[in-house]
Amino acid sequence: MACWGKFRTAAALGLIGCVFPHVPAGAEPAYVSVVHDYVETLIRPMVGAPVVVKAIEEQNAKFRDVSEMDMLVLDETYRAEVAQGDLQMVKALMAKPISHYLKSKQDDSQGTILEFFVTDCHGLNVGQSIVTTDYWQGDEDKFLKTFAVGSRDIYISQAERNESTQRLETQASFVVTDERGEPIGTATVTIAIDAL
Repeated sequence: MACWGKFRTAAALGLIGCVFPHVPAGAEPAYVSVVHDYVETLIRPMVGAPVVVKAIEEQNAKFRDVSEMDMLVLDETYRAEVAQGDLQMVKALMAKPISHYLKSKQDDSQGTILEFFVTDCHGLNVGQSIVTTDYWQGDEDKFLKTFAVGSRDIYISQAERNESTQRLETQASFVVTDERGEPIGTATVTIAIDAL
């Protein structure tokens, strides 16, 4: 019976392809639709809040003429600070009202949201619920498959088991728009699939 319970859980999460590799090519894992619905109904409305839109617009104005070299330097500085435990950039980001807002939404999710951050139009973090590994997301699929191509779809990454927590996780990312519907940045949320 215990074995059958594990089989049902795997099937429900769309992981049956790991057990039976003959799943048709291009078949969408079942977790994708569950994550999509969660993001569409709960997360997308959260990032439409004025505190989020205003923070992104302010950073877009601040970094209007930022070069790719500047973004790389910012990212390298951030990563070095995280690695060394000298969190000057992180502290400045975490002190912003938008970060407090995102952290409160993560806390309210009862373990479903593991990480929540938004970026500006360049892919630079504007606010974050926890310490991220990097500051510039502009070279990653979460930005390249959403904002960079003008897509309004939700990009959902392949599910992975977190080695330290043993939770099955995925990231969902989408474009954030202003009041006129113009794209201004992105939002990314890391979701514990087994908490949905």
